[in-house]
Amino acid sequence: MWGAGGGEPERFEPRFAFLAGGLAPGARVLDVGCGEGWFCGALSEAGFATAGVDVSAVAVSRARERVPGVQFEVCEETLLPFGDGSFEAAWLGEVLEHVRDGIGLLEEVARVVGPGGRLLASTPDHPWWLRLVLGLDRRAFERHFEPRADHLRFFTRRTLAALLDAGGFEQISTRARRGTLLVSARAR
Repeated sequence: MWGAGGGEPERFEPRFAFLAGGLAPGARVLDVGCGEGWFCGALSEAGFATAGVDVSAVAVSRARERVPGVQFEVCEETLLPFGDGSFEAAWLGEVLEHVRDGIGLLEEVARVVGPGGRLLASTPDHPWWLRLVLGLDRRAFERHFEPRADHLRFFTRRTLAALLDAGGFEQISTRARRGTLLVSARAR
Protein backbone atom coordinates (compact mmCIF):
# COMPACT_ATOMS: atom_id res chain seq x y z
CA MET A 1 0.00 0.00 0.00
CA TRP A 2 1.32 3.39 -1.03
CA GLY A 3 3.11 4.76 2.03
CA ALA A 4 1.48 2.40 4.55
CA GLY A 5 3.03 0.03 6.99
CA GLY A 6 2.41 -2.67 9.52
CA GLY A 7 2.34 -6.40 8.92
CA GLU A 8 1.65 -8.65 5.99
CA PRO A 9 -0.50 -6.98 3.32
CA GLU A 10 -4.17 -7.87 3.17
CA ARG A 11 -4.96 -10.90 0.94
CA PHE A 12 -1.23 -11.31 0.35
CA GLU A 13 -1.22 -14.95 -0.83
CA PRO A 14 -3.88 -14.70 -3.57
CA ARG A 15 -2.53 -11.35 -4.75
CA PHE A 16 1.02 -12.72 -4.88
CA ALA A 17 -0.19 -15.80 -6.81
CA PHE A 18 -1.85 -13.48 -9.35
CA LEU A 19 1.30 -11.36 -9.62
CA ALA A 20 3.80 -14.22 -9.96
CA GLY A 21 1.52 -16.04 -12.40
CA GLY A 22 1.50 -13.00 -14.71
CA LEU A 23 5.28 -12.67 -14.98
CA ALA A 24 7.82 -14.22 -17.33
CA PRO A 25 10.46 -16.28 -15.48
CA GLY A 26 13.23 -14.05 -14.10
CA ALA A 27 11.49 -10.81 -15.14
CA ARG A 28 12.70 -7.46 -13.81
CA VAL A 29 9.80 -6.16 -11.70
CA LEU A 30 9.19 -2.77 -10.10
CA ASP A 31 6.90 -2.76 -7.06
CA VAL A 32 5.28 0.69 -7.07
CA GLY A 33 3.99 1.49 -3.60
CA CYS A 34 6.12 -1.26 -2.09
CA GLY A 35 5.39 -0.40 1.53
CA GLU A 36 7.55 -2.60 3.74
CA GLY A 37 8.69 -4.76 0.82
CA TRP A 38 6.55 -7.87 1.26
CA PHE A 39 5.98 -8.40 -2.47
CA CYS A 40 9.60 -7.55 -3.33
CA GLY A 41 10.80 -10.13 -0.82
CA ALA A 42 8.50 -12.83 -2.16
CA LEU A 43 9.37 -11.99 -5.78
CA SER A 44 13.08 -12.07 -5.00
CA GLU A 45 12.73 -15.47 -3.32
CA ALA A 46 10.85 -16.71 -6.39
CA GLY A 47 13.76 -15.73 -8.68
CA PHE A 48 12.60 -12.37 -10.01
CA ALA A 49 14.85 -9.29 -10.14
CA THR A 50 12.98 -6.69 -8.11
CA ALA A 51 13.11 -3.09 -6.96
CA GLY A 52 10.60 -1.15 -4.91
CA VAL A 53 9.52 2.47 -4.61
CA ASP A 54 7.25 4.25 -2.18
CA VAL A 55 6.40 7.83 -1.26
CA SER A 56 7.02 7.03 2.42
CA ALA A 57 10.61 7.20 3.65
CA VAL A 58 9.57 5.24 6.75
CA ALA A 59 8.14 2.42 4.62
CA VAL A 60 11.27 2.33 2.44
CA SER A 61 13.48 2.20 5.53
CA ARG A 62 11.48 -0.77 6.85
CA ALA A 63 11.63 -2.47 3.44
CA ARG A 64 15.42 -2.12 3.36
CA GLU A 65 15.62 -3.78 6.78
CA ARG A 66 13.17 -6.56 5.85
CA VAL A 67 14.64 -7.37 2.45
CA PRO A 68 18.36 -6.58 2.28
CA GLY A 69 19.84 -6.83 -1.18
CA VAL A 70 16.78 -5.44 -2.97
CA GLN A 71 16.90 -1.83 -4.20
CA PHE A 72 14.30 0.41 -2.54
CA GLU A 73 13.88 4.10 -3.31
CA VAL A 74 11.73 6.93 -2.00
CA CYS A 75 9.97 8.69 -4.87
CA GLU A 76 7.38 11.29 -5.68
CA GLU A 77 3.92 10.11 -6.63
CA THR A 78 4.37 10.62 -10.37
CA LEU A 79 8.16 10.58 -10.74
CA LEU A 80 9.85 7.18 -10.69
CA PRO A 81 13.66 7.25 -10.29
CA PHE A 82 14.44 4.84 -13.15
CA GLY A 83 15.21 5.15 -16.84
CA ASP A 84 12.92 4.33 -19.73
CA GLY A 85 12.35 0.58 -20.12
CA SER A 86 14.24 -0.31 -16.93
CA PHE A 87 11.75 -3.06 -16.05
CA GLU A 88 9.74 -5.68 -17.87
CA ALA A 89 6.82 -5.42 -15.46
CA ALA A 90 5.40 -3.27 -12.68
CA TRP A 91 3.19 -4.23 -9.74
CA LEU A 92 0.78 -1.72 -8.19
CA GLY A 93 -0.77 -3.62 -5.30
CA GLU A 94 -3.51 -1.57 -3.62
CA VAL A 95 -1.96 1.69 -4.83
CA LEU A 96 -4.16 3.36 -7.45
CA GLU A 97 -6.94 4.13 -4.99
CA HIS A 98 -4.48 6.23 -2.92
CA VAL A 99 -2.91 8.50 -5.54
CA ARG A 100 -3.98 12.01 -6.51
CA ASP A 101 -2.87 11.74 -10.14
CA GLY A 102 -3.61 8.21 -11.34
CA ILE A 103 -2.99 9.05 -14.99
CA GLY A 104 0.35 10.71 -14.19
CA LEU A 105 1.48 7.69 -12.19
CA LEU A 106 0.40 5.26 -14.90
CA GLU A 107 2.20 7.28 -17.58
CA GLU A 108 5.37 7.03 -15.46
CA VAL A 109 4.88 3.29 -15.01
CA ALA A 110 4.42 2.91 -18.78
CA ARG A 111 7.67 4.80 -19.29
CA VAL A 112 9.74 2.62 -16.95
CA VAL A 113 8.34 -0.66 -18.32
CA GLY A 114 8.58 0.54 -21.93
CA PRO A 115 6.35 -0.40 -24.87
CA GLY A 116 4.93 -3.88 -24.37
CA GLY A 117 5.91 -3.86 -20.69
CA ARG A 118 3.50 -5.51 -18.31
CA LEU A 119 1.40 -3.88 -15.60
CA LEU A 120 -0.20 -6.01 -12.91
CA ALA A 121 -2.31 -4.38 -10.23
CA SER A 122 -4.92 -4.88 -7.56
CA THR A 123 -7.38 -2.42 -6.05
CA PRO A 124 -10.60 -2.69 -4.02
CA ASP A 125 -13.68 -3.49 -6.10
CA HIS A 126 -16.87 -1.45 -6.01
CA PRO A 127 -19.36 -3.71 -7.84
CA TRP A 128 -22.96 -2.72 -8.58
CA TRP A 129 -24.41 -4.43 -5.49
CA LEU A 130 -22.03 -2.58 -3.14
CA ARG A 131 -22.88 0.73 -4.79
CA LEU A 132 -26.58 -0.11 -4.40
CA VAL A 133 -26.21 -0.95 -0.70
CA LEU A 134 -24.21 2.21 -0.07
CA GLY A 135 -26.76 4.29 -1.98
CA LEU A 136 -29.60 2.98 0.17
CA ASP A 137 -27.92 3.43 3.55
CA ARG A 138 -26.74 6.96 4.27
CA ARG A 139 -24.63 5.93 7.29
CA ALA A 140 -22.95 3.09 5.41
CA PHE A 141 -22.25 5.49 2.54
CA GLU A 142 -20.70 8.06 4.88
CA ARG A 143 -18.54 5.43 6.62
CA HIS A 144 -17.37 3.98 3.30
CA PHE A 145 -16.57 7.32 1.71
CA GLU A 146 -15.15 8.97 4.84
CA PRO A 147 -13.35 12.07 3.48
CA ARG A 148 -10.44 11.72 5.93
CA ALA A 149 -9.71 8.14 4.85
CA ASP A 150 -6.70 7.38 2.68
CA HIS A 151 -8.70 6.10 -0.32
CA LEU A 152 -9.03 8.91 -2.83
CA ARG A 153 -10.52 6.85 -5.67
CA PHE A 154 -13.07 4.06 -5.90
CA PHE A 155 -13.09 1.74 -8.92
CA THR A 156 -15.35 -0.53 -10.87
CA ARG A 157 -13.95 -2.79 -13.60
CA ARG A 158 -14.97 -0.23 -16.23
CA THR A 159 -13.58 2.86 -14.49
CA LEU A 160 -10.30 1.09 -13.73
CA ALA A 161 -9.94 0.01 -17.38
CA ALA A 162 -10.66 3.60 -18.50
CA LEU A 163 -7.94 4.96 -16.18
CA LEU A 164 -5.42 2.43 -17.49
CA ASP A 165 -6.27 3.30 -21.08
CA ALA A 166 -5.83 7.02 -20.36
CA GLY A 167 -2.50 6.25 -18.64
CA GLY A 168 -1.00 4.56 -21.70
CA PHE A 169 -2.00 0.91 -21.40
CA GLU A 170 -3.78 -1.52 -23.71
CA GLN A 171 -4.76 -5.20 -23.74
CA ILE A 172 -6.42 -4.46 -20.43
CA SER A 173 -7.92 -7.40 -18.58
CA THR A 174 -9.77 -6.95 -15.29
CA ARG A 175 -11.42 -9.52 -13.09
CA ALA A 176 -13.14 -9.28 -9.74
CA ARG A 177 -12.21 -11.68 -6.96
CA ARG A 178 -13.49 -11.47 -3.38
CA GLY A 179 -13.72 -7.68 -3.18
CA THR A 180 -10.57 -7.07 -5.20
CA LEU A 181 -10.09 -6.05 -8.81
CA LEU A 182 -7.12 -7.75 -10.45
CA VAL A 183 -5.82 -6.18 -13.64
CA SER A 184 -3.18 -6.88 -16.23
CA ALA A 185 -2.27 -4.68 -19.16
CA ARG A 186 0.54 -3.82 -21.58
CA ALA A 187 2.14 -0.42 -22.10
CA ARG A 188 1.47 1.10 -25.54
